[in-house]
Order: sequence, then structure tokens, then C-alpha cells
Amino acid sequence: QVQLVESGGGMVQAGGSLNLSCAASGSIGSLDAMRWYRQVPGKQRELVARRTRGGGTYHVDSVKGRFTISGDDSKNTLYLLMNSLKPEDTAVYYCHALLLGRGYWGQGTQVTVSS
Repeated sequence: QVQLVESGGGMVQAGGSLNLSCAASGSIGSLDAMRWYRQVPGKQRELVARRTRGGGTYHVDSVKGRFTISGDDSKNTLYLLMNSLKPEDTAVYYCHALLLGRGYWGQGTQVTVSS
């Protein structure tokens, strides 16, 4: 069982920054992968960034160069640093963990970017 708690969302003006955190109940170093997703009402949840157990990272094209996923194994915490935010980044952001083929979700944190 993995429990995930996101924090760090809020309201910011376009061009601003936010740093999301996802605290995991266990060692994130033991997880197969951790991801950040986002979802807007009426649309499917979409992948934003991924971090594998070895520390490799991947960012989707729409956030590449603006967002950075990272993890602190000593704190069992995953981060998403979001710079140069745009109104289209407005969404609920979810943390996801994969362990032995089973996925776990956090409750989500709202990010709102005003123009």
C-alpha cells in the first residue's frame, strides 16, 4: 500500500512559478516509477512528467523546458517545479506511483494560472 499526499498548488499569474510536492508513505526509491498527471474538467487525465526508480526523467513536450520533475529519496518526496506558467497549465495535478504493477493516486492539488 502506498499513500500519496500532494501539496503546493495555488493561484499564480502567468509567468509565475509553483513547486508541487508529493509525500509518499514509503521509500520512493523502491517504487518502479512516479509520475505527475493533470486534469481539467471534461478532459482525460494527462501525463505531465515521469521519474523512474533509477532517477531517469521524462517531460511531455508541452512542459519541457518549463517544468522539472525531481525526487528526494531521503524525504520520500517527489517534486514538480513549474516555471513560466501559462493559463493552459490550469488543472488539478495528481501524483501517481507504480509499485509491482499496481498504481496509486494522490488526492490532487489545484493549480490556477491567471492571464
